[in-house]
Amino acid sequence: MYIEQLSLRNYRNYQELNISFENKVNVILGENAQGKTNVMESIYVLAMAKSHRTSSDKELIRWDADYAKIEGRIQKQYGPLPMELLISKKGKKAKCNHIEQQKLSRYVGNFNVVMFAPEDLYLVKGSPQVRRRFIDMEIGQVSPIYLHDISQYQKILHQRNQYLKLLQMKKQTDQTVLEVLTEQFIQMAAKIVIKRFEFLRMLENWAQPIHSGISRGLETLKIEYKPSVDVLETQEMSKMVVSFEEKFNKVKSREIERGTTLFGPHRDDLQFFVNGHDVQIYGSQGQQRTTALSVKLAEIELIHSEMREYPILLLDDVLSELDDYRQSHLLNTIQGKVQTFVTTTSVDGIDHQTLKEASTFKVESGKMEQVQ
Repeated sequence: MYIEQLSLRNYRNYQELNISFENKVNVILGENAQGKTNVMESIYVLAMAKSHRTSSDKELIRWDADYAKIEGRIQKQYGPLPMELLISKKGKKAKCNHIEQQKLSRYVGNFNVVMFAPEDLYLVKGSPQVRRRFIDMEIGQVSPIYLHDISQYQKILHQRNQYLKLLQMKKQTDQTVLEVLTEQFIQMAAKIVIKRFEFLRMLENWAQPIHSGISRGLETLKIEYKPSVDVLETQEMSKMVVSFEEKFNKVKSREIERGTTLFGPHRDDLQFFVNGHDVQIYGSQGQQRTTALSVKLAEIELIHSEMREYPILLLDDVLSELDDYRQSHLLNTIQGKVQTFVTTTSVDGIDHQTLKEASTFKVESGKMEQVQ
């Protein structure tokens, strides 16, 4: 899988851009604040229908425009796939093969990307919210039904929180509605937790040998899911539901008192262990970076195993954050296998055959052109 053509209209600082790419490494050079990351972000948004940098779609629209448009021609095993995303103040319209998709869950997953940016180094040491977002985005690429489930879960969670607020403020006293919402909430929560367990086990299976390779066989990586309810990975759905119900009965009065939902996937986390030690707390910066890199490279292999095609890799200003050894490991892994985009202010100091054979593009003030 690779992106052959990209067109932008009124996207961030790009009024108009039409550019073609080859199925290899594409290096995007430019000074800071010229629009390198905006190109990377647009490819990510085309695939995921949301940005990795902001939750506000309005920020993607050029300041003097009413809409932003991203179009891409994706080459897949079975032929070309045109994709289009129109972002306006009213919302988003997504087209796949010129057909408008009524649900974004049917759009996401047709084109797969893995983004690795400096903020991804915070996957290990950042907040639980960063890790939950990572899980949800990545499962969504390989499982459209998960995207639907997480969307339903968020709706029920919102309704449940609103009703808990009414109970807290004594504007409602009838708890029957809470019981009904809780039943729906628990059913969705259990489905999401089961899928997350399954995904993280697959991710760990791919990440362990990669991590071992980068650490020259000195380290073993383990990934553990930390649910907010006492459930086990091996539990079947019905038993998991019972555990959730027990948790609800325990915290019900506290939830009403505080007016918010105190358990569920929106409060879960995951932990990374290297040689049995929690990397977030005890890991060196090098170990944290190796863990993040291993997870990102594992994502590539996991998507390939599920979708039968390699995703596109976006390396946004991340090579400068890695030492020579980790740089080489990353570039050796992707060589000749994955279409890759690399943004950097300079390739000086990166002595690798992959970059010597790359296509190079120059970005300046929202204009991008290939360097011949």
